[in-house]
Amino acid sequence: MNPDYRLYHPKWHRRRIPIFWWLGKRSYIRFIARELTSVFVAYCAVLLLLQTWMLGRGEAAYARFSEWLASPPLVGFHLLTLLAVVFHTVTWLGLAPTALVISVRGRRVPSRAVLLAHYAAWAVASGVVAWALLGGS
Repeated sequence: MNPDYRLYHPKWHRRRIPIFWWLGKRSYIRFIARELTSVFVAYCAVLLLLQTWMLGRGEAAYARFSEWLASPPLVGFHLLTLLAVVFHTVTWLGLAPTALVISVRGRRVPSRAVLLAHYAAWAVASGVVAWALLGGS
């Protein structure tokens, strides 16, 4: 080995990209907004786990937790969360025809049919949850 040998490390040209690159196109803004709304989806999952945990700790603990959830600032935050989660769902379902290619008897199912099937499933699931929450029997 030659002691004077140095590895050659070229300096590649890399174009500087500004931090707000995604503000350049509407589709980029929607993409980033959908990704940011994932935080609200995670919050809903954690909230559901907390509710289940409090329910397991007894009626008094769950009643205190429910009172805390009914506070006006939290109700306002939950309305914002609802809007964010609905936006996330609509944009996510809009990707379904691109991500899910279904063939029946060798022919591709139209993208519109895949999209409408996803929205129908969402409506049915929402209806079942609403029916259960409103005390259906």
